[in-house]
Amino acid sequence: MNWDEFAPWGKRAAEWAQDYHLSKSERPVRAQTEPGEVLNALPDSPPDLPEDMEQVFDDFEKIIMPGITHWQHPRFFAYFCNNATPASVLAEYMIANLSVQSMLWQTSPAATELETRVLDWLRLALGLPAGFHGVIQDSASGATLAAVLTMRERALNWRGNKEGLAGLRPVRVYASREVHTSIDRAIWIAGIGEANLVRIPVKGANRMMDTAALDAAIKADIVAGYQPAGIIACVGGTGVGASDDIAAVSAVARKHQLYLHVDAAWAGNAMICSEFRALWEGVDRADSIVFNPYKWIGGQFDGSVHFIRSPEDLTRTLAISPEYLKTHGRDGVINYSEWSISLGRRFRALKLWFLIRAYGLDALRTRIRNHVGWSVSLHDKISATPDFESVTPPFLSLFSFRYAPGGVDDLDALNQRLVDGINDDGRIYLTQTRVDGKFAIRFQVGQADTTEQDVMMAHDVITQIAKGLER
Repeated sequence: MNWDEFAPWGKRAAEWAQDYHLSKSERPVRAQTEPGEVLNALPDSPPDLPEDMEQVFDDFEKIIMPGITHWQHPRFFAYFCNNATPASVLAEYMIANLSVQSMLWQTSPAATELETRVLDWLRLALGLPAGFHGVIQDSASGATLAAVLTMRERALNWRGNKEGLAGLRPVRVYASREVHTSIDRAIWIAGIGEANLVRIPVKGANRMMDTAALDAAIKADIVAGYQPAGIIACVGGTGVGASDDIAAVSAVARKHQLYLHVDAAWAGNAMICSEFRALWEGVDRADSIVFNPYKWIGGQFDGSVHFIRSPEDLTRTLAISPEYLKTHGRDGVINYSEWSISLGRRFRALKLWFLIRAYGLDALRTRIRNHVGWSVSLHDKISATPDFESVTPPFLSLFSFRYAPGGVDDLDALNQRLVDGINDDGRIYLTQTRVDGKFAIRFQVGQADTTEQDVMMAHDVITQIAKGLER
């Protein structure tokens, strides 16, 4: 395809996208294909000669689309949603057209300066103090890895990158078992090792870290010759929304002069509503925070917002400036590649700029408030239904429940069959988790086009499928 052929296909793609989004609720939420079905429909070897775009587009619809799970479906209640609002899709289109590599200020000044401004808008929207500075990372996993590397280097007096970890005191990092598995990966990649990720027990309905146990673990490690480096706290954990007492955790971090990173990848979005900020009270004393705009307010994957208190510590950990990457004659500019793991950086700020301007914060706040309210209503309705029980109460728009009819020996197996039956049915999509070792079904509202009717319909689907199961 040449550029003089592009416009008609661009128009067709745009029309296809509009039709898809206006009719997506008519599709089954989860892909209904069998393993290998898409793979086997594809040729074993690539074409040597150009193929007609009409055929390519036709194969896209016939082969690819049946194997797509529709993350934009209004009844996608699994995981956390990966939204694609019209404004962010348009921005993504422009990002692809420009194909900017925004690693340095000089490689596109507008990309750098827009990122600085838009993230300061978000800082204000979340109610964070002026001491925080923002950068867009590829994902929350990337932001957490950057935080873990920074806490490691700060604890080792910046010797780790230069000397390697061999011969230095083992570094310790502290978190509960409710944190995301990206923390485990960050610990592996940072060379700290799984044995040095100290798991702190949780307590209370919010499944928060026991700060007395946290303090005791740090003291014991110091006596044993370890080097405590940092704490990773969570607000709205992926499983059932576990949330640490950030104010109490930050007090322990300050007492021992440890780095505190707060993972609020999903729940951080809700903090644009002032009434929810009590859920992360004390976050202003964290060293870094991450949240994913695409998980709720309508930004599009990828792009995670990473707020940091000390850019100097982050760049001292990550920055490498060979001569060919220096911006000569320009003092005071930001090169965001020095704030990130990867050198290459997409123009992600454009999506957030389009999103905030096209909808305004008030509309985004209304969406979040609606989702929380509808989720609470559904939780209460399921809890009041015979043979069902609440496992964890709503944390924002996330809760968990279980089908628990009397006389059943293996409720875990029964609930797994219920989840499978629901997802095979196709009207809604749910996932499972474990709470204190027992099987539970997760429900979370977060898709931008979801309505109250979509949410309440889930009760009908869940109870209908449950009644059809053999006990």
